[in-house]
Amino acid sequence: MTPPPFPARLPLLLAFDLDGTLIRDGGTELPDATAQALARLRGLGVKFAIVTGRDTPPRSVREGVQPDAVATNNGGRVEVGTELLAQAEFSLEDLQAVLAHELEGARLVLFTPETLYVDLPAGVGPEPWMLARGYRPLAEAPQEGIVKAGFYHPEVAALARRLRESHPHLVLTGAQNPYPHFLTVTPTGAHKAAALVQIAGALDVPMENVVAFGDSDNDEVMLEVAGYAVQVGTLPLLARHADHQLPGHEALGEYLNGIAAVLEGK
Repeated sequence: MTPPPFPARLPLLLAFDLDGTLIRDGGTELPDATAQALARLRGLGVKFAIVTGRDTPPRSVREGVQPDAVATNNGGRVEVGTELLAQAEFSLEDLQAVLAHELEGARLVLFTPETLYVDLPAGVGPEPWMLARGYRPLAEAPQEGIVKAGFYHPEVAALARRLRESHPHLVLTGAQNPYPHFLTVTPTGAHKAAALVQIAGALDVPMENVVAFGDSDNDEVMLEVAGYAVQVGTLPLLARHADHQLPGHEALGEYLNGIAAVLEGK
C-alpha cells in the first residue's frame, strides 16, 4: 500500500495511539507486520511517539516500538527519552468535584504515576488489568498527585455533561462511542494535542512533519494538530480530521511499509 502525499522527508515523527490503533483494543502485543515495519522505519531515522490514554504502555509494546517519547494519561504525563517533560495533576478543588459524582454503583479509578486507587461497588470485582497492576482502596488515595480519573458506568454521559458545565477547564474523553460506558477525566491541559506539540518540540520535528494515528474520541485533538492525520477505523467523529483512513489496526503494518518505501525512494 503506497500512502497518499504526506511529509516524505526527515525529520519525521510518527505518533501512535495505542488501543485500537497500534494494537488491538485492550491488547498487549504488537502485530508482527507492524513491528517489522517500525523496525524498517527506525533504520531510516524516523522517530516514534506513543500517545495513549493508558497510564503505562505494555512492556512488550514499548520494547517493540522503542519510542523516542511516550505520553500517557491522555497526554497528562509526557516523557521524552528518560526525561519527564510534563505531568499534570488535579488541584484539590478539581479532585473533589470529580469525586462528588452521582453515579450510584460506578467503578471509579484514580491514578497516580505509581498506584491505582479503586472504588468497587458491592458485588463487583476488579478488572484483570487492575489485578495485574495491583491497586489500593479509594479511601487510601492521597489528595495530591492524582493524574487521571476513570469512571465505569452506563450513565457516564450525564456526569460528563455536568462536569463540562461546572468545570469546563477539565479534559473529558469517552462517554460516547466507541466507549459509551467509560469516562476519563484529566486535569487542565492534559490532552493528546498538547502532549504531541511538546514532544515534537523536544525532538526538533516541525509539526508539519508529524503524522498522527488514532481511532477514538481522545485522538481527535491530536489528529487536528498533526501535519498529517491517519484515522484507524471508522469513527465518524474523526473523519473530518483525517487525511487518510485505515480500516483497522491490522492494516497498519502494510501502511507503514508504504511510508518506508516512499522514504527509500522506491
